[in-house]
Amino acid sequence: MPDLDQNEGVLLGANVSVAKTGLLAAVEETIAYDANTFMIYTRSNRGGKARPIEDFNRDAGLARMDEHGIVDPVVHLSYLVNLASPKADIWTYGVSVLKEEIERVSYLGFRYIVMHPGSHVGEGVDYAIGRIVEGLNTVLTGDEPLWVCLETMAGDGSKVGNSLEEIAEIIARVDHPDKLGVCIDTCHNYSFGYDIVNDFDGFLQKFDDVLGLDRLKCAHINDSKNPFGSRKDRHANIGEGTIGLDALRRIVHHPQLRGIPQILETPAGQYRDEINQLLGRTPSA
Repeated sequence: MPDLDQNEGVLLGANVSVAKTGLLAAVEETIAYDANTFMIYTRSNRGGKARPIEDFNRDAGLARMDEHGIVDPVVHLSYLVNLASPKADIWTYGVSVLKEEIERVSYLGFRYIVMHPGSHVGEGVDYAIGRIVEGLNTVLTGDEPLWVCLETMAGDGSKVGNSLEEIAEIIARVDHPDKLGVCIDTCHNYSFGYDIVNDFDGFLQKFDDVLGLDRLKCAHINDSKNPFGSRKDRHANIGEGTIGLDALRRIVHHPQLRGIPQILETPAGQYRDEINQLLGRTPSA
């Protein structure tokens, strides 16, 4: 079981709420989990106009983060964004939301926006990659004070960005590749067919060969309800899925992941207990 020394440099948190008091709410929830990082959505995935970012109690939230050693939070882009869509209105909406989200996250002073690359909805991967590249080139100026992190996907449906090679092709074709990072997801990677349980080092070597480990900016830590290579995206609670606690604990403590935010997105709201399990802490810690 990991001890305190082994936990040094591990940034681990969860997807938390910004209801009512915005950033302040997210930070207070993170404190309750005894976590040192977190992830938020700044706007609803149901659409509609986003709450003004100036109403997020930024300064009070940042002060509480500083008091409790909470660092490097992540913002997840709305799932409604699909830069791979062949439909002009959906693509245009995605471009506008990504551009606005960059402004919102820059206001908060955070360094990472995670986005799903997109779904081709029948047009094929090659079409989708070209469309995603077009969208990113429309938005990115090269002056952004943050990274847009493409999330690796599970291979379900018509999603793009499942393999490291697909992510690499998108990055290679963007005008400002220095503004792009990658967010891995343990459930997605395992479901797609990367054996992170038995050979996480091999996965990281593949990542380095294809993308370069300097692109690895954050990680989603989830167990999987489905078996290896199933290409199904269904998160399970830590230790209750096919990846298992031991493998996830090894991943969380891997030297290559030290210092980057690792985020739980598990389904049953057991974040404090799961963080304790992963860090080898007793429930009273």
